[in-house]
Amino acid sequence: MPNEHLPPLGLLSIGGPLIDAGHEVELLDADFYNYKINVIADKIIDKSPDAIMLGHSGSTSAQPIINEITKIVRQNNKHIKIIIGGVFPTYHWNEILEDNPQIDFIVCGEGEETVLNLVTALESKASVEIIKGLALRINGVPLKTPLAENIKNLDDFRIAWELMKGYNYTYWGKRKAVVIQFSRGCPYPCTYCGQSLFWKKWRHRSAKSLANEIEMLHKEYGIIVFNFADENPSSNPKAWKEFLEALIEKNLNLILVGSIRADNIVRDADFLHLYKKAGFERFLLGIENYDEVVLEKIKKAGTVSKDKEAIQLLRKHNILSMATYVVGFGEEKSRDFYNSLKQLLSYDPDQVQLLYVTPHKWTPYFEDVKDKEIILTDQKKWDYKHQVIKTQFLKPWVVILYVKLIEIIMQTRPSALMRLFFHKEARLRSAMRWYTRIGRRVWFWELYQFFFVTKLTKEKVKMKDFWK
Repeated sequence: MPNEHLPPLGLLSIGGPLIDAGHEVELLDADFYNYKINVIADKIIDKSPDAIMLGHSGSTSAQPIINEITKIVRQNNKHIKIIIGGVFPTYHWNEILEDNPQIDFIVCGEGEETVLNLVTALESKASVEIIKGLALRINGVPLKTPLAENIKNLDDFRIAWELMKGYNYTYWGKRKAVVIQFSRGCPYPCTYCGQSLFWKKWRHRSAKSLANEIEMLHKEYGIIVFNFADENPSSNPKAWKEFLEALIEKNLNLILVGSIRADNIVRDADFLHLYKKAGFERFLLGIENYDEVVLEKIKKAGTVSKDKEAIQLLRKHNILSMATYVVGFGEEKSRDFYNSLKQLLSYDPDQVQLLYVTPHKWTPYFEDVKDKEIILTDQKKWDYKHQVIKTQFLKPWVVILYVKLIEIIMQTRPSALMRLFFHKEARLRSAMRWYTRIGRRVWFWELYQFFFVTKLTKEKVKMKDFWK
């Protein structure tokens, strides 16, 4: 996002337990400074730490960059322990270790406890093979230890917010911001999403603990915007309501944004006023598709009527809605894009975000499309913003033009422009203008990238052969 950056919550979460155990930890946020690969590697080499831990916000698309950085580091320092983690490495640990001898350990699943156990063992020169949740080499052969148990109490491990020192993280129009979580996991079995598989059981923090932490961040760090990284924070309505009430009691002037299921908004209609009172200004709703047959096939467990009702309920409470819509779940024809636009217009969300289906090998959806051809073999582009699956009826250049046409129609329709310029809440007008400015730049940038930069493969490559 141009000139706006949020802190890497995953790395801060790993850092807290290490600092509390007496280890010295430093954060190098390369994304904040937009460092090139050689600059990142040079900074690591200059520091010469005992170990480096690399994480990334785009797990699949960022892995090739992790590979490049660590190769340079290893060429210049044979002693640094190189540790990586995240969703993609958790499931592709074997090929990563086979193809990247410079990587020593992969943390599979949640990292707080596993990393602490690993660093403690390395420091004391104890055996690491007995640590659960690790992928490593034993006698040169990649092996994986038994899965680590889920963290039962998410309040047990502190987030190292102090590592943000020196970084001016902002979001929502240059306001000081952080990423935070009330919960981990999702109880819904959407076939295209790996979150329920990665986090396993849905768990949440205590309402009082998180409300206290938000108050501390607001008062000590000046944080105004809290971006909730939860897959589905309101899975337990009783716990979610308790958190909202605990935060309201603090009487803080905050801006909260996040993602939520549309049917949960409908379910919580009787206490949506608490959402607003707590500070929520926008929710991302995963609409995904206009066709209920497709929604059933991907086990979305949502309905068109509830999607529409959720947007109306949010508007009633002066909370912005962003509808995400995914292209590629079926063999779309021009008529399907027309129907998608028609459906989005009837929903009338405040903002839209169109994405491309991006199958991951560890999801059930992969089995449905493994024999399909792909048009993009650059893993760095597997980021939901590039078409990767070949479409039978439409050329890729037609698909992107349809996508961009839908985006421009949705953002310039009269009802959207009326809210943009005349919404009764000044803060929401400001938020919509901020998003529109970013969207305008991204809109042109993605067209330029597609037609002049991105190279589509001319070979016939099947999905199952690409992800061996």
